[in-house]
Amino acid sequence: MAAKDWVKGLVVGGLIGAALGILYAPKRGEETREEIAKSFQDLRDKARHQLDETCTKMDEFASRGKELYNEGKEKVSKALDFCAKDQAEKKSAGAS
Repeated sequence: MAAKDWVKGLVVGGLIGAALGILYAPKRGEETREEIAKSFQDLRDKARHQLDETCTKMDEFASRGKELYNEGKEKVSKALDFCAKDQAEKKSAGAS
């Protein structure tokens, strides 16, 4: 969720910066359009880079989560096997 908020902030900040740049730096229309286009390209590149980093981190978190799940599943399985053996031994000892 924080990554989404960060990306939204990046986009909104870029748009606000571009708008303020237009308002406070009067230039010829062609120059202004070129600057706006460059600003949006830079913003798009930064957003793509951040998205790539976020996706990579999410993949790492997912992999680690699967590892932890499998480790926990294995430990629970061993504990259940131990309990089942213990119960079987107690029943056989009581039946003797």
